[in-house]
Amino acid sequence: MIIGVPKEIKPEENRIAIVPGGVETLIHKGHKVLIEKGAGAGSGFSDSEFMKAGAQIIKNHDQVFTRSELVLKVKEPLPEEYGFLRKGQIIFTYLHLAASEELTCNLQKKGIIGIAYETVQTEDGFLPLLAPMSEIAGRMAPQEGAKYLEETYGGRGILLGGVAGVPPANVVILGGGNVGYNAARIALGMGASVTVLDINPRKLRMLDEIFQGRVTTMIADNYNIRMVVSYTDLLICAVLVPGAKAPRLITREMLKIMRQGAVIVDVSIDQGGCAETSRPTTHSQPTYQEKGIIHYAVSNMPGAVPRTSTRALTLNTLPYVLEIAEKGWKNAARENSALAKGINLVEGKITYQAVAEAFSLTYTPLKEVL
Repeated sequence: MIIGVPKEIKPEENRIAIVPGGVETLIHKGHKVLIEKGAGAGSGFSDSEFMKAGAQIIKNHDQVFTRSELVLKVKEPLPEEYGFLRKGQIIFTYLHLAASEELTCNLQKKGIIGIAYETVQTEDGFLPLLAPMSEIAGRMAPQEGAKYLEETYGGRGILLGGVAGVPPANVVILGGGNVGYNAARIALGMGASVTVLDINPRKLRMLDEIFQGRVTTMIADNYNIRMVVSYTDLLICAVLVPGAKAPRLITREMLKIMRQGAVIVDVSIDQGGCAETSRPTTHSQPTYQEKGIIHYAVSNMPGAVPRTSTRALTLNTLPYVLEIAEKGWKNAARENSALAKGINLVEGKITYQAVAEAFSLTYTPLKEVL
């Protein structure tokens, strides 16, 4: 199979969808790998390293798409890339379709096979390709929030960990999954007072045991959410419904009861965000203010630490890439139920129910197209 890896063109996205070791593995299996010139530079990989591994370096962005049967990316195709796609071509990347009807409809029209990293799911509910980036984003959230709490950036002027005689900042985390756990771990390590809310009592019990009572846990109902936002200094939105649009838990009205200069870090922004006032931002312009509340909603947070995140991502994606390349996407999906759940689009049909429901579009079960 001909596998293409283009350079990411999303602003400040420095990750790449494969490392030289992965290229070497694919070449050894008899596949051809095309890498766009300079695609790995942001992650610390030179063109010469990819060439030594057996890849062919391609100068033109469009040629990587047009010459490839399987395109590996990190982020979803942008509008300027739609024209390079063709019917039956496989795109394997973070798609986050439920967050964008425009993206969903355009990829439908192109007739691609869209396989989303974020919905590949094992039988026990684990999301193996989302987990490493969730871990990184979760660990980044408190450090980014701590920075924007500084007076310099318009924040409340509070040190996250406080000092002797002065209380620490109140950090509230909505969602106790992978992002929430890692955010709590780092916030605690920085000395903050941490509260985690989730709808799952078992998850809260687990977090209470892991952190040995050092984290306050609460059920995420409307009453509790309204109560905690009134005193939080840093609110981290870490809610995930796999493949679906994030629920809007923080309304515009709730901002009125928040402390002026408080910070919202909306890690859920890839799936639309869980604050009504959230909109995607970039690493170069990461924040904006709404009703005196600082919003940080960078949609590719791990892109800021590409040397870590590229390695973490590609370590997990390569086995699935190999299955697709060796067996073809249909046979790979038939034999691997986790990969099958990653298939969101098949030649114009939406095969992931949560995506179809997000925009009231027609859903086609995957078994009908296999």
